[in-house]
Amino acid sequence: MPVPERNPLLGNKAMLPASVRDVQVTQRPLLTAFLLLLGDLLALVFSLGAPVYLWNLWKGDVSVDAHFSLWPVVLFFLSAYAFMGLYPGAAISPVEELRRLFGATSLVFGGLVAFLFFTKEEPVYSRAIVLLAWGLVLICVPLSRAFMRYLFASRPWWGVPTVVLGAGRTAEILVRNLKRWPGLGLKVVAFLDDDPEKWGKAIEGVPVLGGLGLAGELRGKGISYAVLAMPGVRRERLLEILEEQGKQFPHLLLIPDLLGMASLFVSPRDLGGLLGLEIRQNLLLPWPRTFKRVFDVVVSAFLLVVLLPFFLLIALLIKLSSPGPVFYGHLRVGQGGKQFRAWKFRTMVQNADCVLSYYLEAHPELRVEWERDQKLKKDPRVTPIGRILRKTSLDELPQLWNVLKGEMSLVGPRPIVEGEVSKYGPFFGVYLRVRPGVTGLWQVSGRNETGYEERVNLDAYYVRNWSPWLDFYILARTVWVVLTGKGAY
Repeated sequence: MPVPERNPLLGNKAMLPASVRDVQVTQRPLLTAFLLLLGDLLALVFSLGAPVYLWNLWKGDVSVDAHFSLWPVVLFFLSAYAFMGLYPGAAISPVEELRRLFGATSLVFGGLVAFLFFTKEEPVYSRAIVLLAWGLVLICVPLSRAFMRYLFASRPWWGVPTVVLGAGRTAEILVRNLKRWPGLGLKVVAFLDDDPEKWGKAIEGVPVLGGLGLAGELRGKGISYAVLAMPGVRRERLLEILEEQGKQFPHLLLIPDLLGMASLFVSPRDLGGLLGLEIRQNLLLPWPRTFKRVFDVVVSAFLLVVLLPFFLLIALLIKLSSPGPVFYGHLRVGQGGKQFRAWKFRTMVQNADCVLSYYLEAHPELRVEWERDQKLKKDPRVTPIGRILRKTSLDELPQLWNVLKGEMSLVGPRPIVEGEVSKYGPFFGVYLRVRPGVTGLWQVSGRNETGYEERVNLDAYYVRNWSPWLDFYILARTVWVVLTGKGAY
């Protein structure tokens, strides 16, 4: 048997094949939970304290002592977060975490307001301070948790140790995704599979130790999370495995044979003893769609007014740097297949098509890159000021007008041209369900560093899992991506 690669999750005996005794569990769930709790505590102290001081400096009529006498409310926030399963918060997506934080935070603030009302203490406390504090908590707590994960999620001690039951294709996809998103907190330390041919091998550097019968020994090492990744197993055997492994692991996650299906906000339902999965089709529900449109109109109108001086400055720089118009409109495919002209600040020279044609003839080795991505890292058509606008994504600000007109949304799939339709294949029908977005999952997931197939998959994922919470998450991530300029050219 060939010697597999070294597994970083094992100690000095890391050369596979490995046995259960060789597995060293480095994850510290309690430390992970403590750091998240510490970040939440600091965010809460700032969010609840800053409005009091700021309002007192501005108005000078606030009883600081009275407001700070409510400090025990911090314990209610932390307790509510713990009740929502946010410590250590393993296997909770950022979008779901955002939803739980909003619900728990609003519940505690609602209870606080009710308490002050029924105790007749409300004249002492400022309603404006309470509203400001509520808004700050909703912003600062998610930011503190994101910062903690940014600092520590890649460390070997972060998260919870996890065993994957099954060592097939699905298991390989799973461990690759978990490594890509370490913030989920599931750190795979071993695979178990009843197929002897897989024993002693490694998947993404993680060993396949042996059959499912070793689950008890792994549980003895403090591993409480297991993922059952055998979507192709027959029903009777699946039920047996669930019954057997449910006795070993307090947290047992099942990956069904439904790859490509919506994965956010899928709710279990008891249908007379039968397990049902409710998949909410938010695209078909009137209120979520209405909320999205109203949010688009309000935010885009506000930004167009506030950023008007900035628009004028960019227009002046474009005019001074190269001849031609300030704006450039390009036909794109919109919702329902209707074409529209997406507006951008002009970032290219006027005779861009001719320049590109001559450039590709002179550099035929770059033609493959162009045909694959419809982009070039060193595009000769881009002006000096255009490179800056593209790097910072400021060239797309005029698309706020498209949003206001109803041709685009603030968040959605990447707007594509007619020539890209064939590359979407069966996913094109999914793309047509919503308005394309100024930003989207592609923009916050590496942008030009992602392959075209992955872009298509990200667009399909967004449409299938669309919700206001996903939009809020993408908008928050967009701010970070724009500030860093990652993946843009």
